[in-house]
Amino acid sequence: MSKVKYNWATLGVGVIGNQLAAAMQRLGGNLYSVGNRTKSKADTFAAKYNIGKVYDKPEDIFADENVDIVYISTPHNTHINYIRQALAADKHVLCEKSITLNSDELKESVELAKSKNLILAEAMTIYHMPIYKKLNEVIKSGALGELRLIQMNFGSYKEYDMNNRFFNRKLAGGAMLDIGVYALSFVRWFMSSTPTEILSQVKFAPTGIDEQASILLKNQQEEMATVILSLHAKQPKRGTIAFDKGYVEIFEYPRSANAQIVWTDGNRREELSAGETSEALCYEIEDMEVAVSGERNDMHLDYTIDVMDIMTKVRNDWGMKYPEEEI
Repeated sequence: MSKVKYNWATLGVGVIGNQLAAAMQRLGGNLYSVGNRTKSKADTFAAKYNIGKVYDKPEDIFADENVDIVYISTPHNTHINYIRQALAADKHVLCEKSITLNSDELKESVELAKSKNLILAEAMTIYHMPIYKKLNEVIKSGALGELRLIQMNFGSYKEYDMNNRFFNRKLAGGAMLDIGVYALSFVRWFMSSTPTEILSQVKFAPTGIDEQASILLKNQQEEMATVILSLHAKQPKRGTIAFDKGYVEIFEYPRSANAQIVWTDGNRREELSAGETSEALCYEIEDMEVAVSGERNDMHLDYTIDVMDIMTKVRNDWGMKYPEEEI
């Protein structure tokens, strides 16, 4: 972790905001400040985590010259507005997934961050969990041979409440932006290059968001992947990566600390472990601070861009737009 102490501000006090604050405390510090649309919730949050500064309104974060890094965990469709303001105010940004609604919003954000020499990153847990870095070492050694196939499952069972954010177009609901981003980030982590051939199917919810989807992907190396998503059918959070000489299986993959290799020769099984599931947010914080320090950048914005391009293309193929995109 960077030896420099940075002042973090959180924008949003939901589940992720709470996990961020708890992770900061485990790392030996506290969040510097908190902002939320409902100030009373921010006050309660600050008291819970002993945070010294609460803003009257979220936008006040950006005017505070003491803030170094802003963590954004508000609904997807609010991200771009807050990212613009944060970067314009010279703040580094770590934003919850999906980082924006579409590729155009992300391109604008990336260009602004580059012009300001700031770190912009998506809080994609997969890119920071030690098990994935350990698996990369095994893959790069050549022990598993060539990558052939990736199979991804991610299904959550959500009650059919069309006012819930998962099904709400006005809150950028849908399987793609909520859970598909994890599966596609996993695919991109292991693929040698970004997919160039993309096919998909979709089942819409009554509100017009994507309730269920299947996606087929292939890149220039002819590595292939399948992704199956659902907001109304429970599935195991399972990823399988098949190589010439064996396959890797990971369960609970967004925050997994374990993987199993099954070798083709003799069906021998090998267990790999690295990191702790409970420390997921700690790894993100540490990598972000190292990137801000200029020592090393492991935030993988290039992968974030590739994944957003895939999600945008797929939604365009479906003809599915959010209200902000219809203006």
